[in-house]
Amino acid sequence: MLYKINNGAIELSGKMILEEINFEVHDKEKIGIVGRNGCGKSTLLKGMIGEVEFEQGIGDADFRIDKIGNVNMGYVSQNISYDINMLMIDYILLAYKDILDVEKKLEKLELEIANNYSEKVLNKFNELMDCYKYIGGYNYKKEYELALRKFGFKEEDKYKKLNEFSGGELTKLSFIKLLLSKPDLLLLDEPTNHMDIDTTIWLEEYLKNYSKSIILVSHDRMFLDNVCNVIYEIECGSLKRYNGNYSDYLRIKKEDYDRCLRNYEIQQKEIERLTKVAERFKYKPSKASMAMSKLKQIEHMVKFDKPLKENMRTFQAIFEPEFESYRDVLKAKNLAIGYDKILSYVNVNIERGTKLGIIGENGIGKSTFLKTLVGKIAPLSGKFIFGNKVKIGYFDQKMEDLDLENTVYEEIDKEFLRLSPKEIRNILGAFEFRGDDVFKKISDLSGGEKVRLCLCKILQHKPNLLILDEPTNHLDIVSKETIQKMLVSYKGTIIMVSHDRYLISKVCDSLLLFKKDGVSYYPFGYSNEVMKFSDSKKEDKSFGNKSLKKEKYVSSFKEKNKLERKLKKLEDEITDIEGQINLKNEEMLKEKVYLDIDEARRVQREIDDLNVKLDNKTKEWEDILFLLEG
Repeated sequence: MLYKINNGAIELSGKMILEEINFEVHDKEKIGIVGRNGCGKSTLLKGMIGEVEFEQGIGDADFRIDKIGNVNMGYVSQNISYDINMLMIDYILLAYKDILDVEKKLEKLELEIANNYSEKVLNKFNELMDCYKYIGGYNYKKEYELALRKFGFKEEDKYKKLNEFSGGELTKLSFIKLLLSKPDLLLLDEPTNHMDIDTTIWLEEYLKNYSKSIILVSHDRMFLDNVCNVIYEIECGSLKRYNGNYSDYLRIKKEDYDRCLRNYEIQQKEIERLTKVAERFKYKPSKASMAMSKLKQIEHMVKFDKPLKENMRTFQAIFEPEFESYRDVLKAKNLAIGYDKILSYVNVNIERGTKLGIIGENGIGKSTFLKTLVGKIAPLSGKFIFGNKVKIGYFDQKMEDLDLENTVYEEIDKEFLRLSPKEIRNILGAFEFRGDDVFKKISDLSGGEKVRLCLCKILQHKPNLLILDEPTNHLDIVSKETIQKMLVSYKGTIIMVSHDRYLISKVCDSLLLFKKDGVSYYPFGYSNEVMKFSDSKKEDKSFGNKSLKKEKYVSSFKEKNKLERKLKKLEDEITDIEGQINLKNEEMLKEKVYLDIDEARRVQREIDDLNVKLDNKTKEWEDILFLLEG
């Protein structure tokens, strides 16, 4: 399979969005498309499915689209067509039309064999059975059952009519049906938006094992890293291809820039040197010919252009809290959170400087916990208390604190009455609201602009406790990295709900994990053993392949035994290291050692190395003990 766009362009409402599209997809490639917000990533996908038209690009070649082989595209449209009276299970089974057609033929042949047996019909039945097995007939029920569970649907939902589901649930169902139908080219636009981490990890594994081609638009850096083997970057209206995942793309791009800049600078120095020589000798008759040759040498050079710096323009979010809180920031004991019923119980103690990440399944209280802390929802039982001198800055993912009737300028002016117009302009300018942008109505702002305005308001108050609910929704990768740097350097305390695993792993030093069976606290970050432990019961993620591995379950009892064995092994290793340290200390007391400086230094180095090893083993032992006690 090959799909290739040669010198295409897309213009919308008189504005050129993409002016030179050279893009190709080969069989089994998993392509990520990256770029700043508004650069045309989603527009490119819409062009491929025919929602917008391609035209001639600015390059020299003629515009054309080449296709080799069958290119059946799958894309979740915003306008999903369906029969409102159709049962959900029947809608999902539309993805298996070929399998169901074979099933009907098999049933018909079974009746024919039962009523009028013949060798010919039996052979036909056996051939059809081979076909049924090849196209996944024995596995498709398991496929859709697993997919529905992973996206939060229950067994009883299968027999509801489609008009009983919300718009968001219908979008999920359309996405599931798209995955199950396994098109030759799967087009996905921000597929992980609003997914919890567990579902994101499942989808990630599914796409990694997908046997056909994928084009993926996403701002999720870890998702791009784990799924893609090709990255296309859109910049200044054109596309550039990089082989490898997102990390490879960043590395190659930097290397390309550094090489081009180095070549440019070397050439500029050579031009400067030749020019000086020519200027020095051009008026001397004996040297005039040499001077002319230097000028011709410059003229015949293939000039290197100075490489353009990447568009890294973003908001400025560096700030310090107005004052420090006391050591104890928050204590919650048996805190029951929820609306009309209890979603979860939370027990946690947070000290100054802690950066707590809150992750887990959707719908069991992560955002509700934050709303309880800031007083938007009353606790159902239990209690929590903030420490002295705690000043809170709260970011609500729905951004309900913004007055949609205000302009950007009015929103800051009404919140901070003492600021002069110049000060307001400077503050807004730091968050990329410049010129007439400050007079835009908030109702007309994009999602990313609203996030910037909310952060501008929060940070101007200089809180020492940030309570953040999905702060990177609607932001492109550059803006996400700005928030990441700001949170890493922030001197206060952070409590943050996020589905962005990359952000959580880089910022947070502890985790609160929400699961249906309870809320657990882990005093270490996302990349630690805690995630492997918490996911020990994960289901097999291999659906989508023609032959599925047997689903494997690991019981918590087995996991506990495994950890206990590891703990015992570590205890033995710690005892052994302590014994070695004692022997080395005794060796240091021997006359032939302490009188020989070189020998004493050698033994001391060995003792130091053993102490480092002992510290590492002890830390590992403490982590596993904490998991077992949890």
